[in-house]
Amino acid sequence: MHLGPRALPTAATASLLLAALAGCGASEPVPETAAVAGEGATAYPLTVENCGQEVVFDAAPQRVVSLDQGSTEILLSLGLEDRMVGTASWTDPVLESLADANAEVPRLADEAPTYEVVLSTEPDFVTASFGRHFAQGGVAGRDRFAETGIESYLSPTDCDGDVSINGGGTRTRPLTIDALYQEIRELAAIFDVPSRGEDLVAELEARRQAALEEVAASDLTAAFWFSDLKTPYVAGGLGAPALLAEDLGVENVFADLPDDWPATTWEDFVDRDPDVIVMADLGRERWPGDQAAEKTEFLTTDPVTQGLTAVAEQRLIPLHGAELNPSIRMVDGLEALAAGLRTVQAGA
Repeated sequence: MHLGPRALPTAATASLLLAALAGCGASEPVPETAAVAGEGATAYPLTVENCGQEVVFDAAPQRVVSLDQGSTEILLSLGLEDRMVGTASWTDPVLESLADANAEVPRLADEAPTYEVVLSTEPDFVTASFGRHFAQGGVAGRDRFAETGIESYLSPTDCDGDVSINGGGTRTRPLTIDALYQEIRELAAIFDVPSRGEDLVAELEARRQAALEEVAASDLTAAFWFSDLKTPYVAGGLGAPALLAEDLGVENVFADLPDDWPATTWEDFVDRDPDVIVMADLGRERWPGDQAAEKTEFLTTDPVTQGLTAVAEQRLIPLHGAELNPSIRMVDGLEALAAGLRTVQAGA
C-alpha cells in the first residue's frame, strides 16, 4: 500500500535525536541542545549508539577512511574531503557535483581494501555503509579497529535493531528514509558540522517531495534487477528499491522476499511478469550483466525473457547501481525512476 511521502523531521525532533547522541563520560552532562543545527558546535565527548555499539568521540575525527561509496558521498556532501584519507568499494562514478572534492581523496581500492591497506593511512575513524566490511571475511571487525584506537561507524540503513543486515543478519523491518537522515545527522555531529547535516537533509527532502508530486498514482508492477544474467539478483520487499517503489506507488513483484537482494530464477521472473523492469547500470565489471546494455541485450534475445511484458512493451528503466543502494543517491534514483514512470504512463 502506498503510504505517501514522509514529512521532514521537525526542528524539535532533530533536537531530541541529537540530544540522544550526546554522552557525558566522566565529565559534566552535555547540554541537550549542543549539537542542534544553528546552535553552535558539537559538545564533546559525544556518544553515538550505533548498531548495538556505543562509540564515544572526544573530538572530531581528523583522518577518516570510508569503506563504501554511499558513506563517501555523504562525507563529501558535508564538505569533509580534507578529513578523508581513503575511500573504497565503488559501484559507479562519483556524483558529478562531488567529483572535484573526491579527486582530492585517495582511492584505496575499487572493491574492499585489506585491513593493512586501511591501517597504512593511519586513520582515527572508519565508516561503512555495509556491515560485511566488519564481519568475518571482511576488512576487519569493529573490535579489531578499536584495539588500535580507531573508532568505527556503520550506517543505520544497514542495521535492524542491533544487527547488521549485510553483516550476517536479516532485515525484518522496511528501510525508511529516516535511517538515511539519521546517518547524515550523526556523521555531521561527529565531525562538528551539524548545520551542514541539516542543510543536506533539507535539500534531499525537498527534492524527494518534488519528485513525488510529479508522479500520478498507478497500478504498475515492477521488478528491480541488480545483476547476474544466469541467476538474477532482484530487490526484495524491505530494502532501498522497495522504499522507492512504495514512495512512487508501484508494486514490487518480489516484495514477498525479505532479503535486500535475493537470487531468483528466470522462470520465477517470467511467472511474476512485471509491467516495468528497473535495471541497475553499474560502473563496475564484476559479473556478466553489470551494465544496463548487457541486461537489455539479454532480455531482448533470450527466449525465456523476450516475451516478458516489460520487454515487449520496452518498459526498461536503467538506474545507477548506487541509486538502488541505501544512500543519498536514493533521491537521484527516485527522480530518475519517477521520470521513467511518467514516460511509461504517457505511452500506456
